[in-house]
Amino acid sequence: MAEASVYELAVIGAGPAGLSAAVVAAERGLTVALVDAGAQTGGQYWRHPDEQHLDAFTHPESTGHHHWAHYRELRARLRHAVGGGRLVHLSGRQVWRIDRDDTVLVLRTTSTTDTDETDASNAARSTGRGERDVRAERVVLATGAYDRQLPLPGWTIPGVMAAGGVQALLKANQVAAGRRAVVAGTGPFLLSVAAGLADAGVDVVAVCDANALSRWAATPLRAIQEPGKLLEGVGYATTFLKHRIPLRTRTVVAAVAGAGRVSRVTLARVDARGRIRPDTARVVEADLVALGWGFTPQLELAIGLGAETRVDVDSSLVAVADADQRSSVPGVYLAGEVTGIGGAVQSCAEGELAALSAATDAGRADDPRRRARLRRRISRGRRFAVGMHRASPVPADWPTWLAGDTTVCRCEEVDTDAVRATVHALAADDPRDVRVTARPGMGLCQGRVCGFALSCLVSAETGRPAEPADLEPLAKRPLATPLTVADLAALADGKDRR
Repeated sequence: MAEASVYELAVIGAGPAGLSAAVVAAERGLTVALVDAGAQTGGQYWRHPDEQHLDAFTHPESTGHHHWAHYRELRARLRHAVGGGRLVHLSGRQVWRIDRDDTVLVLRTTSTTDTDETDASNAARSTGRGERDVRAERVVLATGAYDRQLPLPGWTIPGVMAAGGVQALLKANQVAAGRRAVVAGTGPFLLSVAAGLADAGVDVVAVCDANALSRWAATPLRAIQEPGKLLEGVGYATTFLKHRIPLRTRTVVAAVAGAGRVSRVTLARVDARGRIRPDTARVVEADLVALGWGFTPQLELAIGLGAETRVDVDSSLVAVADADQRSSVPGVYLAGEVTGIGGAVQSCAEGELAALSAATDAGRADDPRRRARLRRRISRGRRFAVGMHRASPVPADWPTWLAGDTTVCRCEEVDTDAVRATVHALAADDPRDVRVTARPGMGLCQGRVCGFALSCLVSAETGRPAEPADLEPLAKRPLATPLTVADLAALADGKDRR
């Protein structure tokens, strides 16, 4: 298929939601462009080794790849759609901005690689040095999420990593990030990371969840909405017993120490609000600390387009979608973690429903029964997600763990004392005021790492919960991703050059 001048639908992201949306839309007869920063499909959830060198990758489930059969099915359907001329897969392209030109949405993209090679493993065409702009009548935003982090004393020492990053190394490279690990934070994702590390030969010293497992008992009906998750939990329990991994609830990493790399980790018991209990600290030896506090939706493009947002149950800012995955912006659909953290199965259903809605809006035949079935599936998944978030919240009083010199923003080296002084001495009463005054979130990551923690810390100091208007400025960026000056220059002179 030659690249269309204007596609009927562009899908951003090739994870569970985006991949589902792209193949379903193509199968409904739309001309589709699937734009993804990765060289391979799968996103973060189905991240895997280079498919051209899979000799050692015979058991994907062993490194945390759930629903692998479904991914293979989606990938096969993608190849079929590409081969049939209904879909173009633009791999290695990252969307840094979306503009509107009359009725057409213009996706500004930049290359994430230095090569012009086609993604042969997916039989999908790469733009290489071709057009930077992708023009489409409609767009599905399936941009996913990234790890949510909380600062603590010593978290900048090498060997302290996001739990998602630790798992990504296992999935994509089959590399363990350490030999003795502490996995800590909250939520069931910790179990997946710990099980993967243990199966890779790592000595998992402890898995520390800041919450008690009994919190699930408060929402039993929500917990049983996803029987597949219960089966996954049984699998993790088996792995924990096999490797004798201790699971410690109401326990957190209070501090990390080491010369040049993590060597000592202080664990401590906490109460229901997350305050450290006196005389409960103990030190363990480890060279890896994997911290997981959930995930934050990647909203730069959604907010840049003016989509409505809200604060979700887990205190994350999410984009608002209606019952058919339409956003508040005409022609823009939302699928996956951008609407709230709910897992891969729900993301697939949302992507499929978004594609059906886009096809209907483009004049293709409707399929009301299929859409109703997907709505029910998404509703069930959402009920489970709400229960999960309520059972595994970020502890309300986690800021009490911080020392005055604990770094909050790594890029700009802003510590806790600086944030608190900005609130109390300079009367900054929301995260944006603190950001522009003390500069947390103004560095290279633009608040992706520290934004959530900053908003929580400011709320703790002011006593006022964060509202969407407080959080949107932390995610609103005219450039959604770093890019070269040449990309900007191309806009000015109307040329597409590198």
